[in-house]
Amino acid sequence: MGSDRLTVREIARLAGVSVATVSRVSNGVGQVSEETRRRVQRAIEEHGYRPDHLGRALAAGRHGAVGLVFPGLSGPYFSELIQGFEAEAVHTRTSVHILCTHLRDDSDAQVVEMARRVDGLAVFGGTVSPDTLRELAALVPVVVLAGEGPPGVPSVRAENVAAATALTRHLLADHGLRGLVFVGDPRNSPDVTGRWEGFRAAHRQLGLPLPRAPLRVGLEQHDGVFAADQLLSRAAPPRGVVCANDETALGMLVGAAARGVRVPADLVVTGFDDIPMAALVSPALTTVRQPVRELAGRTARLLLQAAAGETGGSDAAVVLPTDLVVRRSCGCPGPTGAGPATGAGPATAHGLTDRHTTTEHDPTAAGHRPAAGDRTVR
Repeated sequence: MGSDRLTVREIARLAGVSVATVSRVSNGVGQVSEETRRRVQRAIEEHGYRPDHLGRALAAGRHGAVGLVFPGLSGPYFSELIQGFEAEAVHTRTSVHILCTHLRDDSDAQVVEMARRVDGLAVFGGTVSPDTLRELAALVPVVVLAGEGPPGVPSVRAENVAAATALTRHLLADHGLRGLVFVGDPRNSPDVTGRWEGFRAAHRQLGLPLPRAPLRVGLEQHDGVFAADQLLSRAAPPRGVVCANDETALGMLVGAAARGVRVPADLVVTGFDDIPMAALVSPALTTVRQPVRELAGRTARLLLQAAAGETGGSDAAVVLPTDLVVRRSCGCPGPTGAGPATGAGPATAHGLTDRHTTTEHDPTAAGHRPAAGDRTVR
C-alpha cells in the first residue's frame, strides 16, 4: 500500500482504533493510553503515513493556527514566553500568529478579527477588556496568559502576592529597612497588581505603616532609569526599592550608578522574574523567579487541547509557584560571602518556606537555574 494513498481511516483500521484517536496521536494532544499510542505510532511508522494537516484543517473548518496576543514584545520576558509557547505548538504542527496591541487604537477590534482567522487565542492578562474576552470566548477557545479570565475562561499565571510578600518581608525584617518604595504601575498589569498587594501585605503583617503610593512607571529598562532619577533626586531618597520586574530594576541599577549611588550600600534594589541578566549584573539582583517558559507552555497545552475539542481544562485556573532568589543587591552575601542572611525565617508566606538551596547557573538553559551562590527561598 503506497504512502501517497494511505488515509487516516486506513491507519485507524490497521491500529484497531478510531479516526479521532489517530488524530490525537499524530497531533500530540488529548488523552490516549500509552499502549494505544504505541500501537498507533507503530502503524504510522510502518506504513509511512504523513497526515495532511492543511486538508484536515480545512475539512474540519479549522485554520491550523492559534493566536498569541501581547501588549508588546520588548525585553527578554516576552521572548521567553514566545519560545515556551512555540515549543508546545510545534509538536502539533500548529502555526502561531502574534498580535501586539500597544500601538493600535482599535486593539480590541483587531483581536476579535484575529479570532476569526485562528483556532484559538492565548491573551496576555490585561491586554483586552473583560467584555472583549467574553466576546472572544464565544468565537474560539481562549486561555488567559499571566492573568485571570472571567468565569468559564481558563487561565495560567504565576503566583505573585505571596512571593512579593516574602521579598518585602525579607527587606523589612531581615535587613531592617524602612521607607521602601514600590516601582511600577498596578493599574496596567494583573501581575504588577499582585506584586503591589504583596508589598503592602508585608507591611501589614509586620505592623508597619502602609507604604505610600507606588512610583508609577512602565516595565522597561528605561523606565527604571527614569525612576532612579526621580527617587534619587529627592531630599530624602529611599533606602530601598521593590521593582515590579527585573527590567525596571536593571534600569534602577544603571540610574543609581550614574549618580554615584552604591547598591546595596546606599540603595537596595530588587526585581521580579529572574531574567538571565539578573544573575549576571553587578551586584547580582535579588528577585523572584517565575517559570516563564513553563507559564507559556502550560497555556499553549490548554489552548491546543481546547482547539482539538478536548474540554477537560475548560475551567482551569492554573497558578504556578515562584521562588525568592536572594543575591547581593539587597545586601546579602554573594557567592564569596561568609554565610546566610540573618533571620531568613520571616521571608515566608503562603507556602514559601525559609529553606535555602544553592545550585548552578546556566543562562542558556530554558527556565535557567539559580547562579552559584544564589539562595532560593521556596
